[in-house]
Amino acid sequence: MLQSDTILLRALEDTDLEFLYALENDPAIWGVSDTMAPISRYTLRQYLDHAGADLQEVRQLRLVICASYDGHPVGTIDLFNYEPLHQRAGVGITVLASEQRRGYAHAALALLLQYGRDHLRLHQLYCTVASRNEASARLFRGAGFRRVGTRRQWLRTASGWDDAIEFQCLL
Repeated sequence: MLQSDTILLRALEDTDLEFLYALENDPAIWGVSDTMAPISRYTLRQYLDHAGADLQEVRQLRLVICASYDGHPVGTIDLFNYEPLHQRAGVGITVLASEQRRGYAHAALALLLQYGRDHLRLHQLYCTVASRNEASARLFRGAGFRRVGTRRQWLRTASGWDDAIEFQCLL
């Protein structure tokens, strides 16, 4: 478990089913998660049953972001496309709409950067942010990520096409 004054990051547990169901089925979050349809509890249960798989094997890791003061889950932070040879991984963060703007994503990203550098020996992390998602762009820039490129009209949204901004952080 990784911990700061604000949050703790922990592995997924069987008891996270209802939390994941609420998070994954929130249409407000679908725009940043590429979700196109609701996800069933059955599908999420199957996911939880295999969530403890080794990072080296599945090349991804999902941690639950919990508020330190009472331990309730507020979001998730993911490492994906983990490449041990090149010592890099992608990062994604999702926080429940009701828990946003409380510093949880910032604290989680700071802990993940430290974990990636000190324990996984990563050389870099990267992420993709929709150009209209200024809050996420601010979050990653504030954590030391630098904008390294733009993919024009990369993301289809309800209001049309949006550019994808690529960020990278050398650890």
